[in-house]
Amino acid sequence: MKVLVVGGGGREHTLVWKLRQSPLVKKIYCAPGNGGISKTAECVPIDADNIQELLAFAKKERIDFTVVGPEVPLTLGIVDLFTEEGLPILGPTKAAAQLEGSKIFAKQIMARANVPTGFYKKFSVSDEAIEYLNDKKTPVVIKADGLAAGKGVIIADTMDKAKGAVRLILDDRIFGESGNQIIIEEFLRGEEASILAFTDGKTVIPLDSSQDHKRAKDMDKGPNTGGMGAYSPAPVVTDSLKQRILKNILEPVVYEMAKAGTPYTGILYAGLMIDGNEPKVLEFNVRFGDPETQALLPRLETDLMEVFLAIYEKRLHEITLKWSPNVAVTVVIASGGYPGEYEKGIEIQGIEDAESIAKVHVFHAGTKLDNGRFYTAGGRVLNVCALGKTIETAQDRAYAAVRRIYFDKMHFRKDIGDKALAKLKGAIHG
Repeated sequence: MKVLVVGGGGREHTLVWKLRQSPLVKKIYCAPGNGGISKTAECVPIDADNIQELLAFAKKERIDFTVVGPEVPLTLGIVDLFTEEGLPILGPTKAAAQLEGSKIFAKQIMARANVPTGFYKKFSVSDEAIEYLNDKKTPVVIKADGLAAGKGVIIADTMDKAKGAVRLILDDRIFGESGNQIIIEEFLRGEEASILAFTDGKTVIPLDSSQDHKRAKDMDKGPNTGGMGAYSPAPVVTDSLKQRILKNILEPVVYEMAKAGTPYTGILYAGLMIDGNEPKVLEFNVRFGDPETQALLPRLETDLMEVFLAIYEKRLHEITLKWSPNVAVTVVIASGGYPGEYEKGIEIQGIEDAESIAKVHVFHAGTKLDNGRFYTAGGRVLNVCALGKTIETAQDRAYAAVRRIYFDKMHFRKDIGDKALAKLKGAIHG
């Protein structure tokens, strides 16, 4: 099969790497790809949101199957476009992708499906939102309704910050049209976890658990980012809790989407807050998480292409996922200044040295390859993933590999995996 992977980050590098292992896949293209991806797939200079050009390329090259990494092309309707032309593609339709494309739509679906989530209220006028805030206590969460590259969520710990966030989004338009509306949402306490699931619209199969780290700095300090690291599995998600998440959250949402006339197929991502063994939904995404994918797929032993075909052909019930018992820890190395302004074009050293460590994979997120050398080309630059029998082993390997990589002003969190260690130690001593 000839496969096209749409996107150019660490998630897409991981998808390319995993699909390359399938005997069903003979050739992989990636649009636009990145420096690291160009080593294992043919990169095509088409932006992920240019869905008409992607369609033209897929028709010209007679692509057998397309896998969409990021959310933007899904919300633009790439699945509808390819399906109309008879081209097999994985992912939800434009209507179903509203589950991520609109926080308000997602909340309405959850309400109808009786899915546990924080209370909220929507606003399009800043004065009305600020008046509402006068009766609330901090912390509160302010969210832009639309897509904002993972940065449209502001957790305000003072009322001044909350009102400032409202003004920034609704009046100053820092997120453009994505901020036409906001929701002011209850701040949920607990520990975060991510559960992704495959679904063909009827069958729902959850992947193993993982935990993302959104804040830029150690101890969950600093601004929100697209994700600074992840590990899998997440000890906070027990086997019994995973079953409850499937029965009380994932399946009801998939069934409600079908009932609403927007049937959902592809990957469904539930970002959860777990407090006292009770899960509540923070958000839904309509694709693989980034960087959760980089921690999950190295542990998946089932042929990923076979799973994708089963979803597309509506026979997911035939699939059983097999997982490595190993733990995975992924550390994101970012450009100095990220998630704010940062420089590009800085030479990266030590990637091969890092990959020489056993059970270590370096997935490229924002790199450019020029004359055999890698240079920075994004905010999140590299994802260093390590496998180990225990969280300690995987963590030690990951950070040993990170220390072999260098570029000017690089930064990374030094505590990826610590929450899992604390959870496991608490279980032993408790």
